[in-house]
Amino acid sequence: MAKNNLPMREYHLKPESVFRYFEEICKIPRPSKKEGRIIAYIEEFAHKHNLDYQKDDAGNLVIRKPATKGNENKQSVVLQCHLDMVCEKNSDVVHDFNSDPIQTYVEGEWLKAKGTTLGADDGIGIAAQLAILSSNDIEHGPLECVFTVDEETGLTGASEMKSGFFSSKILINLDSEDEGELFIGCAGGIDTIATFAYEPEKVPSDSVAMKLTVKGLLGGHSGDDIDKHRANSIKLINRFLWKGTQLFDLRLASLDGGNLRNAIPREATAIFTIHKDDKGKLTLTFENIRAEIYNEWRDAEPTLEITLDDVVLPEFVIDEPTHFDLLNSLYACPHGVIAMSRQLKGLVETSTNLASVKFIQDNQILVTTSQRSAVESAKIDISNMVESVFRLANANIQHSDGYPGWAPNTNSQILEITKASYIRLFKAEPVVRAIHAGLECGLFLKKYPYLDMISFGPTIKGAHSPDERLNIPSTLKFWELLLDVLKNIPEN
Repeated sequence: MAKNNLPMREYHLKPESVFRYFEEICKIPRPSKKEGRIIAYIEEFAHKHNLDYQKDDAGNLVIRKPATKGNENKQSVVLQCHLDMVCEKNSDVVHDFNSDPIQTYVEGEWLKAKGTTLGADDGIGIAAQLAILSSNDIEHGPLECVFTVDEETGLTGASEMKSGFFSSKILINLDSEDEGELFIGCAGGIDTIATFAYEPEKVPSDSVAMKLTVKGLLGGHSGDDIDKHRANSIKLINRFLWKGTQLFDLRLASLDGGNLRNAIPREATAIFTIHKDDKGKLTLTFENIRAEIYNEWRDAEPTLEITLDDVVLPEFVIDEPTHFDLLNSLYACPHGVIAMSRQLKGLVETSTNLASVKFIQDNQILVTTSQRSAVESAKIDISNMVESVFRLANANIQHSDGYPGWAPNTNSQILEITKASYIRLFKAEPVVRAIHAGLECGLFLKKYPYLDMISFGPTIKGAHSPDERLNIPSTLKFWELLLDVLKNIPEN
Protein backbone atom coordinates (compact mmCIF):
# COMPACT_ATOMS: atom_id res chain seq x y z
CA MET A 1 0.00 0.00 0.00
CA ALA A 2 1.11 3.56 -0.68
CA LYS A 3 2.09 5.69 2.32
CA ASN A 4 1.34 8.95 0.61
CA ASN A 5 2.32 11.36 3.37
CA LEU A 6 5.82 10.10 4.13
CA PRO A 7 8.94 11.78 2.73
CA MET A 8 11.03 9.56 0.48
CA ARG A 9 13.74 9.00 3.11
CA GLU A 10 11.23 7.35 5.46
CA TYR A 11 10.92 4.37 3.10
CA HIS A 12 14.65 3.52 3.57
CA LEU A 13 15.05 2.88 -0.14
CA LYS A 14 18.20 1.25 -1.48
CA PRO A 15 20.68 2.42 -2.65
CA GLU A 16 20.40 4.97 0.14
CA SER A 17 22.78 7.57 -1.28
CA VAL A 18 21.12 7.56 -4.72
CA PHE A 19 17.61 8.00 -3.34
CA ARG A 20 18.81 10.65 -0.88
CA TYR A 21 20.07 12.76 -3.77
CA PHE A 22 17.00 11.99 -5.86
CA GLU A 23 14.80 13.28 -3.03
CA GLU A 24 16.75 16.54 -3.03
CA ILE A 25 16.48 16.78 -6.83
CA CYS A 26 12.68 16.33 -6.66
CA LYS A 27 12.48 19.52 -4.60
CA ILE A 28 14.16 21.58 -7.34
CA PRO A 29 12.05 22.79 -10.31
CA ARG A 30 13.87 21.88 -13.56
CA PRO A 31 11.69 22.27 -16.66
CA SER A 32 13.48 22.22 -19.98
CA LYS A 33 15.11 25.58 -20.76
CA LYS A 34 14.61 26.61 -17.11
CA GLU A 35 17.37 24.61 -15.45
CA GLY A 36 18.94 27.55 -13.57
CA ARG A 37 18.11 26.23 -10.09
CA ILE A 38 19.35 22.69 -10.70
CA ILE A 39 22.52 24.10 -12.30
CA ALA A 40 23.10 26.21 -9.17
CA TYR A 41 22.52 23.12 -7.02
CA ILE A 42 25.14 21.13 -8.97
CA GLU A 43 27.63 24.01 -8.75
CA GLU A 44 27.10 24.28 -5.00
CA PHE A 45 27.60 20.52 -4.72
CA ALA A 46 30.95 20.78 -6.54
CA HIS A 47 32.09 23.59 -4.21
CA LYS A 48 31.00 21.65 -1.12
CA HIS A 49 32.99 18.58 -2.16
CA ASN A 50 36.02 20.52 -3.42
CA LEU A 51 35.64 19.13 -6.93
CA ASP A 52 36.87 20.81 -10.09
CA TYR A 53 34.01 21.77 -12.43
CA GLN A 54 33.33 23.75 -15.58
CA LYS A 55 30.18 25.28 -17.08
CA ASP A 56 29.90 26.12 -20.76
CA ASP A 57 27.87 28.82 -22.48
CA ALA A 58 24.87 26.51 -22.94
CA GLY A 59 24.72 25.71 -19.22
CA ASN A 60 26.18 22.20 -19.44
CA LEU A 61 28.35 21.18 -16.50
CA VAL A 62 31.27 18.80 -16.12
CA ILE A 63 32.62 17.80 -12.70
CA ARG A 64 36.00 16.05 -12.59
CA LYS A 65 36.99 13.63 -9.86
CA PRO A 66 40.45 12.04 -9.59
CA ALA A 67 40.85 8.28 -9.45
CA THR A 68 40.71 6.49 -6.14
CA LYS A 69 43.99 5.16 -4.78
CA GLY A 70 45.44 2.40 -6.91
CA ASN A 71 43.26 3.24 -9.93
CA GLU A 72 45.20 6.19 -11.29
CA ASN A 73 46.25 4.35 -14.47
CA LYS A 74 42.75 3.32 -15.49
CA GLN A 75 41.17 4.81 -18.58
CA SER A 76 39.13 7.92 -17.86
CA VAL A 77 35.33 7.60 -18.11
CA VAL A 78 32.53 10.08 -18.73
CA LEU A 79 29.27 9.51 -16.86
CA GLN A 80 26.49 11.52 -18.53
CA CYS A 81 22.88 12.47 -17.84
CA HIS A 82 20.57 15.42 -18.49
CA LEU A 83 19.30 17.96 -15.96
CA ASP A 84 15.83 18.79 -17.32
CA MET A 85 12.60 16.83 -16.97
CA VAL A 86 9.36 16.48 -18.89
CA CYS A 87 6.63 18.50 -17.16
CA GLU A 88 3.28 16.77 -17.63
CA LYS A 89 0.34 16.60 -15.23
CA ASN A 90 -3.23 15.44 -15.16
CA SER A 91 -5.70 18.22 -15.92
CA ASP A 92 -7.30 17.99 -12.47
CA VAL A 93 -3.98 18.37 -10.63
CA VAL A 94 -2.85 21.77 -9.35
CA HIS A 95 0.91 21.94 -9.81
CA ASP A 96 3.32 24.62 -11.04
CA PHE A 97 6.46 22.99 -12.45
CA ASN A 98 8.25 26.35 -12.26
CA SER A 99 8.00 26.52 -8.47
CA ASP A 100 6.48 23.41 -6.88
CA PRO A 101 8.43 20.33 -5.75
CA ILE A 102 7.49 16.91 -7.10
CA GLN A 103 5.33 15.05 -4.57
CA THR A 104 6.49 11.44 -4.42
CA TYR A 105 5.14 8.27 -2.81
CA VAL A 106 5.86 4.56 -2.81
CA GLU A 107 3.42 1.94 -4.01
CA GLY A 108 4.70 -1.60 -3.79
CA GLU A 109 8.02 -1.74 -5.67
CA TRP A 110 7.43 1.57 -7.46
CA LEU A 111 8.27 5.19 -6.70
CA LYS A 112 5.60 7.48 -8.17
CA ALA A 113 4.51 11.14 -8.23
CA LYS A 114 1.09 12.53 -7.31
CA GLY A 115 -0.53 13.34 -10.65
CA THR A 116 2.63 14.60 -12.37
CA THR A 117 5.70 13.25 -14.08
CA LEU A 118 8.19 11.93 -11.54
CA GLY A 119 11.35 13.20 -13.23
CA ALA A 120 13.25 9.93 -12.79
CA ASP A 121 14.00 10.59 -16.46
CA ASP A 122 16.75 11.64 -15.90
CA GLY A 123 16.80 12.64 -12.23
CA ILE A 124 17.91 9.18 -11.22
CA GLY A 125 20.94 9.59 -13.50
CA ILE A 126 21.78 12.88 -11.79
CA ALA A 127 21.42 11.23 -8.38
CA ALA A 128 23.68 8.31 -9.32
CA GLN A 129 26.42 10.65 -10.51
CA LEU A 130 26.22 12.79 -7.37
CA ALA A 131 26.33 9.68 -5.16
CA ILE A 132 29.55 8.56 -6.87
CA LEU A 133 31.10 12.02 -6.77
CA SER A 134 30.39 12.43 -3.04
CA SER A 135 31.61 8.96 -2.04
CA ASN A 136 34.99 8.17 -0.52
CA ASP A 137 34.78 4.38 -0.80
CA ILE A 138 33.72 3.67 -4.41
CA GLU A 139 36.54 2.30 -6.54
CA HIS A 140 37.00 4.07 -9.88
CA GLY A 141 39.52 5.57 -12.26
CA PRO A 142 39.51 9.23 -13.37
CA LEU A 143 35.91 10.45 -13.81
CA GLU A 144 34.23 13.24 -15.74
CA CYS A 145 30.55 13.64 -14.81
CA VAL A 146 28.66 15.57 -17.49
CA PHE A 147 25.24 17.14 -16.89
CA THR A 148 23.51 18.51 -20.00
CA VAL A 149 20.62 20.94 -20.33
CA ASP A 150 17.45 20.93 -22.43
CA GLU A 151 17.59 17.32 -23.57
CA GLU A 152 13.83 16.85 -23.61
CA THR A 153 12.90 19.68 -25.97
CA GLY A 154 15.62 19.42 -28.57
CA LEU A 155 18.89 18.06 -27.11
CA THR A 156 20.11 21.65 -27.10
CA GLY A 157 22.80 21.17 -24.47
CA ALA A 158 24.48 18.28 -26.28
CA SER A 159 24.11 20.08 -29.59
CA GLU A 160 25.75 23.29 -28.37
CA MET A 161 28.53 21.58 -26.40
CA LYS A 162 31.94 22.43 -27.85
CA SER A 163 34.55 19.79 -28.64
CA GLY A 164 37.02 19.48 -25.77
CA PHE A 165 34.45 19.95 -22.98
CA PHE A 166 35.47 16.48 -21.78
CA SER A 167 38.45 14.33 -22.70
CA SER A 168 37.53 10.72 -21.85
CA LYS A 169 37.16 8.18 -24.65
CA ILE A 170 34.58 6.03 -22.83
CA LEU A 171 31.08 7.41 -22.18
CA ILE A 172 28.36 5.80 -20.07
CA ASN A 173 24.98 7.41 -20.65
CA LEU A 174 22.60 7.01 -17.67
CA ASP A 175 19.36 7.83 -19.49
CA SER A 176 17.87 4.43 -20.37
CA GLU A 177 14.75 2.97 -18.84
CA ASP A 178 14.89 -0.83 -18.96
CA GLU A 179 17.01 -2.67 -16.40
CA GLY A 180 18.66 -5.73 -17.90
CA GLU A 181 18.99 -4.08 -21.30
CA LEU A 182 22.17 -2.47 -22.60
CA PHE A 183 21.71 0.10 -25.35
CA ILE A 184 24.29 0.61 -28.07
CA GLY A 185 22.27 2.65 -30.60
CA CYS A 186 19.35 5.06 -30.93
CA ALA A 187 17.18 6.78 -33.51
CA GLY A 188 17.69 10.24 -34.87
CA GLY A 189 14.85 12.75 -34.90
CA ILE A 190 13.39 15.92 -36.37
CA ASP A 191 10.30 18.05 -35.68
CA THR A 192 7.85 19.25 -38.32
CA ILE A 193 5.78 22.24 -37.23
CA ALA A 194 2.75 23.55 -39.11
CA THR A 195 1.23 26.99 -38.53
CA PHE A 196 -2.26 27.99 -39.65
CA ALA A 197 -3.38 31.61 -39.77
CA TYR A 198 -7.11 32.08 -39.20
CA GLU A 199 -9.59 34.94 -39.31
CA PRO A 200 -11.90 35.21 -36.30
CA GLU A 201 -15.54 35.38 -37.37
CA LYS A 202 -18.75 36.27 -35.62
CA VAL A 203 -20.56 33.35 -34.02
CA PRO A 204 -23.43 32.32 -36.33
CA SER A 205 -26.88 33.34 -35.15
CA ASP A 206 -29.10 30.88 -33.25
CA SER A 207 -26.01 28.92 -32.16
CA VAL A 208 -25.24 27.00 -29.00
CA ALA A 209 -21.75 26.13 -27.83
CA MET A 210 -20.42 22.79 -26.66
CA LYS A 211 -17.16 21.55 -25.19
CA LEU A 212 -15.74 18.18 -26.25
CA THR A 213 -13.15 16.57 -23.96
CA VAL A 214 -10.94 13.51 -24.38
CA LYS A 215 -8.92 12.42 -21.34
CA GLY A 216 -7.69 9.40 -19.41
CA LEU A 217 -5.35 8.10 -22.11
CA LEU A 218 -2.08 6.39 -21.23
CA GLY A 219 0.05 8.62 -23.46
CA GLY A 220 3.73 7.96 -22.95
CA HIS A 221 7.10 8.49 -24.59
CA SER A 222 6.85 9.01 -28.34
CA GLY A 223 9.95 6.86 -28.83
CA ASP A 224 9.68 4.08 -26.25
CA ASP A 225 5.89 3.73 -26.37
CA ILE A 226 5.01 4.49 -30.00
CA ASP A 227 4.69 0.77 -30.79
CA LYS A 228 2.37 -0.01 -27.87
CA HIS A 229 -0.88 0.80 -29.74
CA ARG A 230 -1.93 3.73 -27.56
CA ALA A 231 -4.57 6.22 -28.59
CA ASN A 232 -3.77 9.81 -29.56
CA SER A 233 -6.17 12.35 -28.00
CA ILE A 234 -5.84 14.73 -30.96
CA LYS A 235 -6.77 11.99 -33.40
CA LEU A 236 -9.78 10.96 -31.32
CA ILE A 237 -11.16 14.45 -30.80
CA ASN A 238 -10.61 15.35 -34.45
CA ARG A 239 -12.52 12.27 -35.53
CA PHE A 240 -15.69 13.65 -33.97
CA LEU A 241 -15.08 17.25 -35.11
CA TRP A 242 -14.48 16.12 -38.68
CA LYS A 243 -17.62 13.99 -38.76
CA GLY A 244 -19.71 16.72 -37.14
CA THR A 245 -18.50 19.15 -39.78
CA GLN A 246 -19.65 16.82 -42.56
CA LEU A 247 -23.15 16.45 -41.11
CA PHE A 248 -23.87 19.83 -39.52
CA ASP A 249 -22.77 23.45 -39.55
CA LEU A 250 -20.22 22.82 -36.80
CA ARG A 251 -17.88 25.80 -36.32
CA LEU A 252 -14.67 25.46 -34.33
CA ALA A 253 -13.75 28.10 -31.76
CA SER A 254 -10.74 26.43 -30.11
CA LEU A 255 -8.78 23.18 -30.02
CA ASP A 256 -6.13 22.30 -27.46
CA GLY A 257 -4.45 18.90 -27.40
CA GLY A 258 -1.14 17.52 -26.18
CA ASN A 259 1.80 19.48 -24.81
CA LEU A 260 5.21 18.11 -25.67
CA ARG A 261 6.83 17.09 -28.94
CA ASN A 262 8.12 13.83 -27.45
CA ALA A 263 4.97 12.71 -25.65
CA ILE A 264 1.95 10.93 -27.11
CA PRO A 265 -0.95 13.32 -26.34
CA ARG A 266 -3.22 12.11 -23.52
CA GLU A 267 -5.81 14.90 -23.32
CA ALA A 268 -7.57 17.27 -25.71
CA THR A 269 -10.45 19.75 -25.57
CA ALA A 270 -12.40 21.59 -28.25
CA ILE A 271 -15.08 24.26 -28.11
CA PHE A 272 -17.41 24.60 -31.07
CA THR A 273 -20.79 26.00 -32.00
CA ILE A 274 -23.76 24.35 -33.66
CA HIS A 275 -27.18 25.60 -34.73
CA LYS A 276 -29.56 25.12 -31.83
CA ASP A 277 -31.93 23.02 -33.98
CA ASP A 278 -29.13 20.51 -34.71
CA LYS A 279 -28.04 19.98 -31.12
CA GLY A 280 -30.12 16.83 -30.61
CA LYS A 281 -28.88 15.17 -33.80
CA LEU A 282 -25.29 16.13 -33.06
CA THR A 283 -25.55 14.67 -29.55
CA LEU A 284 -26.81 11.39 -31.02
CA THR A 285 -23.89 11.41 -33.50
CA PHE A 286 -21.52 12.00 -30.60
CA GLU A 287 -22.94 9.05 -28.65
CA ASN A 288 -22.53 6.77 -31.67
CA ILE A 289 -18.93 7.83 -32.33
CA ARG A 290 -18.06 7.60 -28.64
CA ALA A 291 -19.42 4.05 -28.52
CA GLU A 292 -17.33 3.15 -31.56
CA ILE A 293 -14.16 4.59 -30.03
CA TYR A 294 -14.76 2.93 -26.66
CA ASN A 295 -15.20 -0.39 -28.42
CA GLU A 296 -12.05 0.06 -30.49
CA TRP A 297 -9.88 1.03 -27.52
CA ARG A 298 -11.48 -0.87 -24.62
CA ASP A 299 -8.43 -3.11 -24.09
CA ALA A 300 -5.60 -0.67 -24.87
CA GLU A 301 -7.09 2.41 -23.13
CA PRO A 302 -9.21 1.23 -20.18
CA THR A 303 -9.50 4.69 -18.54
CA LEU A 304 -10.40 6.61 -21.71
CA GLU A 305 -13.15 9.19 -21.08
CA ILE A 306 -14.94 11.29 -23.74
CA THR A 307 -17.49 13.91 -22.70
CA LEU A 308 -19.65 16.56 -24.38
CA ASP A 309 -20.93 19.49 -22.31
CA ASP A 310 -22.81 22.75 -22.82
CA VAL A 311 -20.74 25.94 -22.43
CA VAL A 312 -21.29 29.65 -22.95
CA LEU A 313 -20.91 31.00 -26.47
CA PRO A 314 -17.31 31.85 -27.43
CA GLU A 315 -16.27 35.30 -28.62
CA PHE A 316 -15.63 34.03 -32.14
CA VAL A 317 -15.25 31.00 -34.39
CA ILE A 318 -12.45 30.51 -36.93
CA ASP A 319 -13.06 31.09 -40.61
CA GLU A 320 -14.45 28.16 -42.59
CA PRO A 321 -11.47 27.60 -44.95
CA THR A 322 -9.06 27.30 -42.01
CA HIS A 323 -11.58 25.14 -40.14
CA PHE A 324 -11.67 22.64 -43.02
CA ASP A 325 -7.91 22.80 -43.63
CA LEU A 326 -7.11 22.13 -39.99
CA LEU A 327 -9.50 19.22 -39.46
CA ASN A 328 -8.69 17.58 -42.80
CA SER A 329 -4.95 17.77 -42.23
CA LEU A 330 -5.20 16.43 -38.68
CA TYR A 331 -7.23 13.51 -40.00
CA ALA A 332 -4.71 12.81 -42.78
CA CYS A 333 -1.56 13.37 -40.74
CA PRO A 334 0.17 10.03 -40.08
CA HIS A 335 0.80 8.98 -36.50
CA GLY A 336 2.53 5.92 -35.10
CA VAL A 337 4.92 3.29 -36.43
CA ILE A 338 5.85 3.71 -40.09
CA ALA A 339 8.42 0.91 -40.43
CA MET A 340 10.06 -1.81 -38.31
CA SER A 341 13.77 -2.57 -38.47
CA ARG A 342 14.89 -5.39 -40.77
CA GLN A 343 18.19 -5.73 -38.91
CA LEU A 344 17.04 -5.82 -35.26
CA LYS A 345 13.88 -7.81 -34.58
CA GLY A 346 11.23 -5.91 -32.65
CA LEU A 347 12.91 -2.50 -33.05
CA VAL A 348 10.88 0.36 -34.51
CA GLU A 349 12.86 1.86 -37.36
CA THR A 350 10.71 4.88 -38.29
CA SER A 351 7.78 6.61 -36.59
CA THR A 352 5.95 9.92 -36.33
CA ASN A 353 4.07 11.54 -33.46
CA LEU A 354 1.21 14.03 -33.87
CA ALA A 355 2.17 15.75 -30.64
CA SER A 356 0.14 18.91 -30.02
CA VAL A 357 -2.33 21.47 -31.35
CA LYS A 358 -2.39 24.93 -29.78
CA PHE A 359 -4.23 28.18 -30.50
CA ILE A 360 -1.56 30.84 -29.98
CA GLN A 361 -1.36 34.63 -30.27
CA ASP A 362 -1.89 36.60 -33.47
CA ASN A 363 -4.74 34.35 -34.64
CA GLN A 364 -2.51 31.36 -35.29
CA ILE A 365 -2.80 27.63 -34.71
CA LEU A 366 0.39 25.67 -34.06
CA VAL A 367 0.55 21.95 -34.84
CA THR A 368 3.69 20.16 -33.62
CA THR A 369 4.78 16.76 -34.87
CA SER A 370 7.95 14.74 -34.27
CA GLN A 371 9.60 12.13 -36.51
CA ARG A 372 12.19 9.51 -35.56
CA SER A 373 14.20 6.95 -37.52
CA ALA A 374 17.31 4.83 -37.21
CA VAL A 375 17.86 5.53 -40.92
CA GLU A 376 18.70 9.16 -41.74
CA SER A 377 17.09 9.10 -45.19
CA ALA A 378 13.91 7.55 -43.77
CA LYS A 379 13.79 10.27 -41.10
CA ILE A 380 13.83 12.94 -43.80
CA ASP A 381 11.30 11.03 -45.90
CA ILE A 382 8.69 10.78 -43.13
CA SER A 383 9.19 14.45 -42.20
CA ASN A 384 8.57 15.32 -45.86
CA MET A 385 5.43 13.18 -45.84
CA VAL A 386 4.07 15.07 -42.83
CA GLU A 387 5.06 18.38 -44.42
CA SER A 388 3.17 17.52 -47.61
CA VAL A 389 -0.05 16.86 -45.67
CA PHE A 390 0.02 20.28 -44.07
CA ARG A 391 1.16 22.05 -47.24
CA LEU A 392 -1.94 20.69 -48.98
CA ALA A 393 -3.87 22.35 -46.15
CA ASN A 394 -2.23 25.75 -46.78
CA ALA A 395 -0.16 25.76 -43.59
CA ASN A 396 3.30 27.25 -43.21
CA ILE A 397 5.93 24.63 -42.39
CA GLN A 398 9.13 24.68 -40.37
CA HIS A 399 11.53 21.88 -39.46
CA SER A 400 13.80 21.74 -36.44
CA ASP A 401 17.51 21.18 -36.94
CA GLY A 402 17.03 17.59 -35.87
CA TYR A 403 19.59 15.32 -34.29
CA PRO A 404 21.56 12.32 -35.56
CA GLY A 405 21.09 8.71 -34.61
CA TRP A 406 23.71 6.53 -32.92
CA ALA A 407 24.80 3.58 -35.05
CA PRO A 408 25.37 0.38 -33.01
CA ASN A 409 28.92 -0.88 -32.47
CA THR A 410 28.76 -4.57 -31.50
CA ASN A 411 32.57 -4.67 -31.07
CA SER A 412 32.50 -2.04 -28.31
CA GLN A 413 34.94 -2.54 -25.43
CA ILE A 414 32.65 -0.89 -22.88
CA LEU A 415 29.84 -3.17 -24.07
CA GLU A 416 31.94 -6.26 -23.33
CA ILE A 417 32.94 -4.91 -19.92
CA THR A 418 29.33 -4.12 -19.02
CA LYS A 419 28.04 -7.49 -20.25
CA ALA A 420 30.66 -9.29 -18.18
CA SER A 421 29.76 -7.25 -15.09
CA TYR A 422 26.06 -7.97 -15.53
CA ILE A 423 26.60 -11.72 -15.90
CA ARG A 424 28.97 -11.81 -12.92
CA LEU A 425 26.58 -9.87 -10.68
CA PHE A 426 23.19 -11.25 -11.67
CA LYS A 427 23.94 -14.63 -13.27
CA ALA A 428 21.94 -13.68 -16.35
CA GLU A 429 22.69 -12.49 -19.88
CA PRO A 430 21.64 -8.86 -20.52
CA VAL A 431 19.76 -7.91 -23.66
CA VAL A 432 21.85 -5.81 -26.04
CA ARG A 433 19.83 -3.62 -28.37
CA ALA A 434 19.20 -0.21 -29.89
CA ILE A 435 16.39 2.10 -28.78
CA HIS A 436 13.88 4.05 -30.84
CA ALA A 437 13.96 6.98 -28.44
CA GLY A 438 16.54 9.71 -28.97
CA LEU A 439 19.65 9.84 -26.81
CA GLU A 440 22.37 12.47 -26.73
CA CYS A 441 24.95 9.84 -27.74
CA GLY A 442 24.52 10.53 -31.46
CA LEU A 443 25.40 14.18 -30.95
CA PHE A 444 28.41 13.30 -28.80
CA LEU A 445 29.65 10.86 -31.43
CA LYS A 446 29.45 13.58 -34.07
CA LYS A 447 31.83 15.78 -32.05
CA TYR A 448 33.90 13.00 -30.47
CA PRO A 449 34.05 10.32 -33.20
CA TYR A 450 36.43 8.16 -31.15
CA LEU A 451 33.96 7.66 -28.27
CA ASP A 452 33.11 4.16 -27.08
CA MET A 453 29.60 4.43 -25.58
CA ILE A 454 26.91 2.46 -23.83
CA SER A 455 23.63 3.43 -22.14
CA PHE A 456 21.83 1.68 -19.28
CA GLY A 457 19.58 2.53 -16.37
CA PRO A 458 16.87 1.28 -14.00
CA THR A 459 13.36 0.41 -15.10
CA ILE A 460 11.15 3.47 -15.63
CA LYS A 461 7.60 3.02 -16.92
CA GLY A 462 5.26 5.70 -18.27
CA ALA A 463 8.02 8.23 -18.94
CA HIS A 464 6.81 11.62 -20.21
CA SER A 465 3.40 11.11 -18.59
CA PRO A 466 1.90 11.43 -15.09
CA ASP A 467 2.04 7.62 -14.93
CA GLU A 468 5.85 7.77 -14.79
CA ARG A 469 7.16 5.41 -12.12
CA LEU A 470 10.58 4.14 -11.07
CA ASN A 471 11.09 0.51 -10.14
CA ILE A 472 12.95 0.48 -6.81
CA PRO A 473 14.63 -2.98 -6.94
CA SER A 474 15.89 -2.28 -10.47
CA THR A 475 17.51 0.93 -9.22
CA LEU A 476 19.68 -1.07 -6.84
CA LYS A 477 20.70 -3.40 -9.68
CA PHE A 478 21.48 -0.40 -11.90
CA TRP A 479 23.67 1.04 -9.14
CA GLU A 480 25.52 -2.23 -8.51
CA LEU A 481 26.13 -2.64 -12.24
CA LEU A 482 27.45 0.90 -12.61
CA LEU A 483 29.90 0.50 -9.72
CA ASP A 484 31.14 -2.85 -11.00
CA VAL A 485 31.70 -1.47 -14.49
CA LEU A 486 33.73 1.44 -13.08
CA LYS A 487 35.75 -0.99 -10.98
CA ASN A 488 36.62 -3.05 -14.06
CA ILE A 489 37.59 -0.31 -16.51
CA PRO A 490 40.98 -1.37 -17.93
CA GLU A 491 44.20 0.58 -17.62
CA ASN A 492 45.52 2.79 -20.39
